[in-house]
Amino acid sequence: MTSEKTHVYFVPGLAASREIFKNIRLNESEYEVHILDWLLPEKKETLLEYARRMSALVQHENAVLAGVSFGGVVAQEMSAFLRLKKLIIISSVKCRSELPRRLKLAKTTGAYKLIPTGWALSLKDLTKLAIGPRSKKRLTLYQEYLSVRDKHYLDWAIKQMVCWERTAPLPQVHHIHGDGDIVFPIKNITNAQVLKGGTHVMILNKGSKVSKVLENIIENP
Repeated sequence: MTSEKTHVYFVPGLAASREIFKNIRLNESEYEVHILDWLLPEKKETLLEYARRMSALVQHENAVLAGVSFGGVVAQEMSAFLRLKKLIIISSVKCRSELPRRLKLAKTTGAYKLIPTGWALSLKDLTKLAIGPRSKKRLTLYQEYLSVRDKHYLDWAIKQMVCWERTAPLPQVHHIHGDGDIVFPIKNITNAQVLKGGTHVMILNKGSKVSKVLENIIENP
């Protein structure tokens, strides 16, 4: 008699497509992978309201929910409406204290409102917005997987990331983070499983290592 597979749902990063998970390989005999696409936010929709709608896309109880970057923030809010086996975030943050100073200032000053989103935003600029200014190699690597260019979504998502109100981490969240992440610097991160040499795009360039860590987290009590 074969045991039932564990269903693993992934939420991509800001503006990213499902292709961002192409290098994640979980044991197919043990896991069934589902990748969620971003919904377009409704007018004046709160993050919690949006998370409720996203949670309806999770069709299995006792599933694993894993989110990357902004997707990790959304996944944490989705968990309020789901019965999960594991909640995992990758290259993300667990609460406001883990945000870098520049994002905290962006909320205080309202600077995030000045970001020129919309269809006129170049793919290069969108990449820098999603992963921060960095080497040409990393920008080129990531920009291939950015597909959500809707102005309303980008305006909404940036605001939700910058203005996220969670003040204390959820006790059940498991955190995977790279020590070379410049978007969410490791110095601000607590209680995470640290991947040496991992950057904000390690879901792509260290997919095999991230996959192993994911399986270890899922399998261990």
